[in-house]
Amino acid sequence: MKNSDLECSCGVDHAADKPENRRKNGLLSRLFSNCAHPRGAMGRMMLSMMNCWHGPLTNWGLGYVPFQDGWTILDVGCGGGQTLRRLLGRSKDAIVHGIDISDESVAKARKVNADLLDTRVFVRKGSAAELPYAESTFDLVTAVETVYFWPELPRCFEEVKRVLKPGGLFAILLEVASADCAWTRVVDGMTTYSSEQLKEFLEHAGFCDVEIHRKKPSYATIISRRP
Repeated sequence: MKNSDLECSCGVDHAADKPENRRKNGLLSRLFSNCAHPRGAMGRMMLSMMNCWHGPLTNWGLGYVPFQDGWTILDVGCGGGQTLRRLLGRSKDAIVHGIDISDESVAKARKVNADLLDTRVFVRKGSAAELPYAESTFDLVTAVETVYFWPELPRCFEEVKRVLKPGGLFAILLEVASADCAWTRVVDGMTTYSSEQLKEFLEHAGFCDVEIHRKKPSYATIISRRP
């Protein structure tokens, strides 16, 4: 998502209620409904756009992760698969897994990473609420612009903790770190959270050493550790 298109605020966005903005938001809604679950031609277009748009956030946020060589990494909600390539560039000889609920996302991520598919990159369909991996598998789990759409967020966080190795890290990267955001009136199924809310959910799920990093306009990276 691009915050320049629709700004978040701490109060009510009265401009969004104007007729011309309602028409604009209707068009945006049809496009951005593919953020949660890309489908068809419009979904494929959205995936290509997200691969580009999420670059600045991802490159900034991953800078707070103390990468080591040879890690096994999972990207939940991998979308178009560009984050998988960015993760490979951070950890020499890493093995990177991606999972997404969308068939279009899985196909796109496999295409983007075709040269390394099934050797260093593995992509499959699945949900954050029921991760199809054994306990204590990963050194790092990432979630880039995706927790807005996770069902039963506390349960999903418990699943992430389960598949992390003891001492493993969970990195959440967000362009929108606000509980009150105009995007939720445009994108079906989207729920936004403040950084403090996410910290509370993480600690309730059993994570520790939660760090919050912020950058204007509303970027946030939240890193936590499985004990």
